Amino acid sequence: MTKYQEAQDHLRQHQYSWLVTGAAGFIGSNLVESLLMLGQKVTGLDNLSTGYLHNLDQVEQIVGSDRWRNFHFIKADIQSFDDCVKATEGADFVLHEAALGSVSRSIEDPILTNGSNISGFVNMLVAARDAGVKRFVYAASSSTYGDHPKLPKVEEEIGKPLSPYAVTKYVNELYADVFGRTYGMESIGLRYFNVFGPRQDPDGAYAAVIPHWIAALIKNAELAINGDGETSRDFCYVENVVQANILAALTKDSAAVNQVYNVALGDRTTLNELYQTLRTVLSDKFAHLHNHKPVYRDFRKGDVRHSQADISKARKLLGFAPTHPIDIGLRQAMDWYVRRLAS
Repeated sequence: MTKYQEAQDHLRQHQYSWLVTGAAGFIGSNLVESLLMLGQKVTGLDNLSTGYLHNLDQVEQIVGSDRWRNFHFIKADIQSFDDCVKATEGADFVLHEAALGSVSRSIEDPILTNGSNISGFVNMLVAARDAGVKRFVYAASSSTYGDHPKLPKVEEEIGKPLSPYAVTKYVNELYADVFGRTYGMESIGLRYFNVFGPRQDPDGAYAAVIPHWIAALIKNAELAINGDGETSRDFCYVENVVQANILAALTKDSAAVNQVYNVALGDRTTLNELYQTLRTVLSDKFAHLHNHKPVYRDFRKGDVRHSQADISKARKLLGFAPTHPIDIGLRQAMDWYVRRLAS
């Protein structure tokens, strides 16, 4: 039995109270779904600036009315300390996903990104500390590695940030570490690498590459690749992220606490390879893709050239064992996107 299976069995037998911030977003709603399916009580907080109530509507349909009764939604903003205090009241665990993502958005509006990702983060830390939560698990980012050239990326070796967004996510790690040293607060940071899966928004100027490209391919629209297409990423299906969050919240290994971990597959896929895979998976359903070709544009500011995670630390201390490689994850995610975009 894996560590994750043990954690799931434990949750089926013990009900805790969880706060998931950013609950109406992509990763947040997947966490809510998994926790409810395991019989947990969940409070979701979201200001709906980048999250959507229809994500939670889909979760309700999946988990059923009985489990849905264990969910309570609060429309609130983490930049309001009072809202954070109310949301954390009675929580055993906090899974903090709320943030303004996107490198390009942070370059355009660093003040907005700073307000949510740093001020909001500190509000949540203080509220969780005062509420006496058992553990605070937060979404960190692979952007923290910045210009460090080494591959694969190892948690202890980072470079200089390449965007305001990267700065904010690194500051989160610094604050969490200080709260552990100063107040004895238990936290774990999870550096996500290019997460994808159901309920990831394909629309808007800051859409992530996989849902954005899937939408373009289905609609036979222009698909732009930044640079020469040989830029590579460690794409990670959202089920692996859910596993990491639950393992981080429940680990009893004191050496695993107040640490930061890479959450990924430990693999690399170039943008050209990703395009060909998506096109192949969809071509049976959409005949127009046999003639589809991408358009190449200039490299984008703030983007790193290559990214690949070393996940040995998470394997050793958390028992993290990814269950969904990119091909399986893409096929599962594809069903969701085809159902919602093909019409």
